[in-house]
Formats: sequence, structure tokens, C-alpha cells
Amino acid sequence: MQTSISKVSIISDFKEITKMRLSLSVVFSAIAGYLLGATTIEVSTLILLAFGGYFMVGASNVYNQIIERDLDALMDRTKNRPIPAGRISVNTAFAIAVLFTILGIASLYVINPRTAMYGAISIFLYTSIYTPLKTKTPLSVFAGAIPGAIPFMLGWVAARDAFGIEPGTLFAIQFFWQFPHFWAIGWFLYDDYKKGGFFMLPTGKRDKGTATQIIVYTIWTVLVSVIPVFGFTGDLKLSIVAAVIVFAIGLVMIYYALQLFQKRTVLAARHLMLASVIYITLLQIIYVADKFIR
Repeated sequence: MQTSISKVSIISDFKEITKMRLSLSVVFSAIAGYLLGATTIEVSTLILLAFGGYFMVGASNVYNQIIERDLDALMDRTKNRPIPAGRISVNTAFAIAVLFTILGIASLYVINPRTAMYGAISIFLYTSIYTPLKTKTPLSVFAGAIPGAIPFMLGWVAARDAFGIEPGTLFAIQFFWQFPHFWAIGWFLYDDYKKGGFFMLPTGKRDKGTATQIIVYTIWTVLVSVIPVFGFTGDLKLSIVAAVIVFAIGLVMIYYALQLFQKRTVLAARHLMLASVIYITLLQIIYVADKFIR
């Protein structure tokens, strides 16, 4: 009985320290990018990309939790994470992070060196730039948006072994999307973040200035998302029907951004966060479906 409880605990801690849900969403983005870029789908590449992507994000998350362990202990949302709660030692966590880094970059390198390079850049930026900046400036969200936008682009690079207008567009979509998404999270977790010394909102406060910037970046996200319909993004194409659907879903996200501006409540921020997750997920599904249906 004790053994089975400890096994459950180990699995639970592993899921938490690697942020499994976040890591799987990144894998989803990378696979979507691969399917968009692939002329012929290779299952072996898909598997390597899935594992490489998971290891890459998992490593970043473990490094992040090692660095922020003392701050995590101050916040209700994070105080029960494996490291601050004492269930995983710093040395063990570091060993996991290093192993994941090696496995992640090696998996992506087998696909092609360029994919591995972008994976390594992602880990470096997240760990060495974004994480330290979180307690210093709201610009940390800008720094974090760069590694956060790489996975969608990474899939295309894995398929084509080249960087161009197509992966650049995929990067731009997910880059702009990060701002309303993370500012919405920063809004409804404002009090908890404050305990840890994190100031994630652009003005540092839950005010009209922050809400206005959220609206602006939401509009930018939607506009960039329909650019491929105009035909100047190379092999990345979008039919008029798909563009209309993406735009319509985008209007829903804009609606919730406007609601946050009007109400400026925790609930409105949660609704926007949820709308943003649904938006990026549906966008990637629509892009891929549109390619194979056309």
C-alpha cells in the first residue's frame, strides 16, 4: 500500500515539476507547426519532435522552479510544488533538468541541427533571461514571449530545416498571443504574485492602462493570425473560409478583452485567459485542417 502511494506521489511530483499540462500544450503547438510545414509526414520525426519538445519545456520548467524555489514558497499557488515543499531536493531537480536538456536537444538534433539550435535558444532565454527578470520588470513578459512563441515555429523548422516567412509568421502569431494570455493570468493572480515579488502586468497594476494594452495586443494577435490568407507568406496558406473562422474566434477573444477593460475583475481576467487558450488551440487545429482539406 505504501509503495503504491509513493509511486503515485512520484508521478504527481514529476508531472508538477515538469508542468505536464503546459509541456503537452507546447508539444501540440510543435506538432501543428510540423504538420503545416511537412510535405510528407514522417512518424519518426513526429515522435522525436514530441519527445524533444516535452524534454525541452520540462527542462526549462525545472530550472525555473529551482531558481524560484524560495519565492514559490511564499505564494499560495506554488508553495506545495515539489521543491519548496521538500519532496524533491535541489540536486535531484537539477539532475532531472540537465538530463531533460540533453535528451531534448539530442532528440531535436536527430531531426536536424537547426531545430536543436532553436530548442536550445528557448531553454536559455526562458531560464537565463525571462526567469530572473520576473522580479525586476514587467518587461519579463516580453522576454518570456520569445521562447513561448518558438514551439509553433519549431515544428515548421523540423519539417523544412529552414527558417523563412512561414515559420516567422507562426512565431509572430504565438508571440503576440502571449501578452493577453499572460497578462490575464497576471491579473487574476496579482495578489499571489505580489507575495513572491512578481509584477507581471505592464503598468504594474490592475488598471485601465493594463487593460488597454491587453486589448491592443489581442487585436494584433487576431490580425497577424489572418495574414496568410493574403498569399504573401510563402507556403503557409489559409483559405478565405478558414480565415473568416479564425477571425470570428478572434472576435470572441477581443470581446473578453473589452469585458476586462469594462469590469476589471478577477472573473473577467479568468474568462479572457480561458478564451485565449481556446483561441490558440482552435487556430492551430483550423490551420492544419485547412491545409489538408484544401
